[in-house]
Amino acid sequence: MSSIPFQKALIVGAGVGISASLARALATAGLSVALAARNKEKLAGLAAETGALAFSADAADPASVAKLFADVDARMGEPDVVIYNASARAQGSIVELDPEVVRQAVAITGYGGFLVVQQAARRMLPHGRGAILLTGATASVKGFAHSAAFAMGKFALRGLAQSAAREFGPKGIHVAHIVVDGGVRSEKRSDPADRPDSLLSPDGVSQTYLDLLRQPRDAWSLEVELRPWVENF
Repeated sequence: MSSIPFQKALIVGAGVGISASLARALATAGLSVALAARNKEKLAGLAAETGALAFSADAADPASVAKLFADVDARMGEPDVVIYNASARAQGSIVELDPEVVRQAVAITGYGGFLVVQQAARRMLPHGRGAILLTGATASVKGFAHSAAFAMGKFALRGLAQSAAREFGPKGIHVAHIVVDGGVRSEKRSDPADRPDSLLSPDGVSQTYLDLLRQPRDAWSLEVELRPWVENF
């Protein structure tokens, strides 16, 4: 398998699950890794395991995101891979949801993606290369009852990915949106006994991200949909 043609990766919205698997996979592939989350302390174990640098940031705050990238530049160097994995939910009926809670959820999931893509592109454009990967969900393409805020944010992130891919792709930057269409296996969530393999594994999902980073630019994927192989379409 070909090596990944990048050196430094930043994961925004790092934690357990997919982002932790990504950190391990990228580090194993030889990349320097930076992790960012609102609560930096929760990243200590993963950072120690992978040799990654940990940073705190509020993805929905322009000043905080700008500072994050400046700090990463200073300590690791400009990232040539940026992954946006942050999101927020506000469950409930549309008629009962607190508007401020919805605003915050959409700001983190959608607007935060814009802020991160903006900072990443500003660094990648002068070099004519780089990769920006955005984590989507079933809610990126289908809104469910009592999940309007999450769908609003994920629809926005998908639109951002499509626009950024068309703007930056011709300039050498690979932008891709990954639709994680299914539940993800974790220590707290395992496959039901009557439905084995019905959840996605974090390592299986992260493998797709690494495959995207290895793609030649004459055949880039701009969106990939992942779902359990046993799911009925």
